[in-house]
Amino acid sequence: MSRMNELPCVLVVTTDSRFGQQIEQDLMAAGYDPVVSESLNRVAQQFTALKPALVVIDHIQLGEAALHLCRQWRRQGQTLPILFFMAMERVEDRVACLEAGGDDYLVQPYRSDRILSQIQFYLQPPQENEEQLRFGDLVLDLTTRRAIRNHREFDLTMKEFELLKYLMLHPRDVVTREQILENVWGYDFVGESNVIEVYIRYLRLKIEDEGEKRLIQTVRGVGYVLREA
Repeated sequence: MSRMNELPCVLVVTTDSRFGQQIEQDLMAAGYDPVVSESLNRVAQQFTALKPALVVIDHIQLGEAALHLCRQWRRQGQTLPILFFMAMERVEDRVACLEAGGDDYLVQPYRSDRILSQIQFYLQPPQENEEQLRFGDLVLDLTTRRAIRNHREFDLTMKEFELLKYLMLHPRDVVTREQILENVWGYDFVGESNVIEVYIRYLRLKIEDEGEKRLIQTVRGVGYVLREA
C-alpha cells in the first residue's frame, strides 16, 4: 500500500500501544505521516521500505534495545534525526542517548505541544544558502551543517549544529543557559538545564579532537562564551 508521499513520514518504534496511538494521532493532526512499529523483528524492514524523515524510539519500553537499534542505523550511515522517548531527565540517560547516535530525547510526561515542537524543529528544511560562520580556525558551513577546523571536517547532530551556530553568531558574548535553551531548543524546557552540559561536552570532543585550543569557555554560574582562552 502506498504511503502519503507528500507528507514527511515519522516512524515510531514502541511496544506501548497507548503511547503509539497517542503520538500517531498527534502526528497525523500536525500534518505528518506516522507509522507505528510495535515489532523489533519488523522494524528494520519497515525502515528500509518507508525511508522515514525522522524516527522516535520508545526507550522507556525498549531499554537497551532502543539504543542498539539507533547504533545499528548509525553504523549503516543513516543521518536522519533519531529522538528517544525517555522516562527520566538523568544526565546518564542523555549521555547514553548521544553515545548511541541520538539527536535528542522526549521526556515523560507526554505533552503533545512539546513533542510536536521538537519534531517540527528537526523536520524544518535547512536554509538554502552558501554561508559560513567563522571564528578563528573554526568554520561552520550552514549549507552542509558540517564544521571544519584545521582542514578537518566533522559531522554534527542537528542539535550540536544549532548550538554551535548560536554560539558562533554571538562570538565573545557570554550567553546564559536560559538564552541557549530558548534559542536552540525552541520550546519551553521543563527541568534542570544539564542537557546543555551534555551537548557542550560532545561539541568540545569533536572540535578539540586533535588537541586544538578550547574555544567554548564555561562561565561558572552563568553560561558559555565562544572565545580563545
